[in-house]
Amino acid sequence: MQITAKMVQDLREKTGAGMMDCKKALTAADGDMELAIENLRKSGAAKAEKKSGRSTNQGKVLTAIDGNKASIVEVLCETDFAAKTDKFIDMVNKFAADMLNMPGNGDISAAVQEAEKSALTDQIGVIGENMQIRRAVKWEGGERYVSYHHDGGRVSVLVEVEGESDPAILNDICLHIAAFRPSYITENDVPAEVIEKEKEIAAAADPKLKDKPAAMLDKILSGKIRKFFSEVCLVDQPWVRDDKTTLAKLRPNCKVTRFVRWEVGEEL
Repeated sequence: MQITAKMVQDLREKTGAGMMDCKKALTAADGDMELAIENLRKSGAAKAEKKSGRSTNQGKVLTAIDGNKASIVEVLCETDFAAKTDKFIDMVNKFAADMLNMPGNGDISAAVQEAEKSALTDQIGVIGENMQIRRAVKWEGGERYVSYHHDGGRVSVLVEVEGESDPAILNDICLHIAAFRPSYITENDVPAEVIEKEKEIAAAADPKLKDKPAAMLDKILSGKIRKFFSEVCLVDQPWVRDDKTTLAKLRPNCKVTRFVRWEVGEEL
């Protein structure tokens, strides 16, 4: 059967595969469109298997928000060039949107990896690089969600907020988290073992503290822990717009209940 340019174009629109791959698939299927699609998917799976051991440290972190649901997903690929293509970005956005309709309220990485396995394999065949869905979180039931993407999704932030807020402060909260990388929201969120370890480090770092009376040592270490909180707690860090104040002082009735800050390829 003669393979026409129209047939090749139709297959390309259906699959996103390259023109030559489409022509080869149609030729092998003797013009049968459904069989050609199946062949391309098998080809994609074969390519994915061959590429599975190749390093992936580029990609995107993107989000989706719809009412009281929000999601964030990190998808990795091999090169920055591929990460910036419309095909890759559209795929990651689709994964984030799909997640909004999945069950769960927290880490759903394994479920997303399984649900999108076939779609990811297809895109490996189209884009030509190894790719992986590294991690995914979905939230629901929050009062308000806001997100921010730096450098096109190289660093992304998702925040759940309740209480008094407006678009400007929500945007600034995202900017602050992206820039200052807080580990906790408030001092109450810092585990007791982390605080004790910081006290231990502070005491060992200054030999002069060794012979201090217990009461005086406790007071000194408490001051060092307050400084530690100002370094790692979102509401106590010097504010992104004015380092003379903090979010706790600036907006005491605006409560951040959850946040995620992810950077492509960072150590977990």
